[in-house]
Amino acid sequence: MLDGGRDFLDYLLIAIDIALVWFVLYKLMMLIQGTKAVQLLKGIFVVLGIYLLSNLFGLTTLRWLMSQALTWGFLGIIILFQPELRRALEQLGRGSFFSRNTAEEEDTAKSIQAIIKSCNYMAKRRIGALITIERETGMGDYVETGIGIGGHLSSELLTNIFIPNTPLHDGAVILKENQIIAAACYLPLSESPFISKELGTRHRAAMGISEVTDALTIVVSEETGAISCTKNGELHRNLDQEKLEEILRNELDISLKIPTWGRRGNKDG
Repeated sequence: MLDGGRDFLDYLLIAIDIALVWFVLYKLMMLIQGTKAVQLLKGIFVVLGIYLLSNLFGLTTLRWLMSQALTWGFLGIIILFQPELRRALEQLGRGSFFSRNTAEEEDTAKSIQAIIKSCNYMAKRRIGALITIERETGMGDYVETGIGIGGHLSSELLTNIFIPNTPLHDGAVILKENQIIAAACYLPLSESPFISKELGTRHRAAMGISEVTDALTIVVSEETGAISCTKNGELHRNLDQEKLEEILRNELDISLKIPTWGRRGNKDG
């Protein structure tokens, strides 16, 4: 019985060990997903596959070349993945690699209110807007297509970016946490045949980015002033203030009840 209990404990520890390793690998993959590091990682797997095949078929010269590439590749990984590794270490130091603290939730709740206030202002005046909120999937490649901002998120700054005939109004704004990362960014257009023909480029771009990342994207229609939201390839149209806030809080995992201003509106589906 004693040996049986010890064996069970050993198996349990092994299972926990494997689960933790997979969780850490998953978090690391989420950090680099959507960036150029993904393509580099694919290249590493190709080199590793060639090495295994050359070893299997006895291709000595090719195996030596691939072994040299893998040997020096670790140094290359550190150099090429430096931004992602730094971001992971920063999150680990803040304690946000595995969980979020109260201060971060409060900042996110305030950012949500800034987004809602800005969207309501633009909807009433029929100012077109495309706002993408980065989540787990990195959006470095899309950020590079626009103009870097790096400013603290506020409703005034967000609204001002989309004022017509200004240099940054055409394109998407990408947000991360409580920062406006970039503006005038290009997003991939959805090729889905199920999107209504009455929807324009902004809605197709919002659908497109939701199909390739886990980003949450808000669209303010220039023609109707209607507010829509996309996530995971789904389009939610004609959102009022309360419904938009509900989606933002649910998707961004905000449990705190931060007082809001002007939180009344009529639902229109």
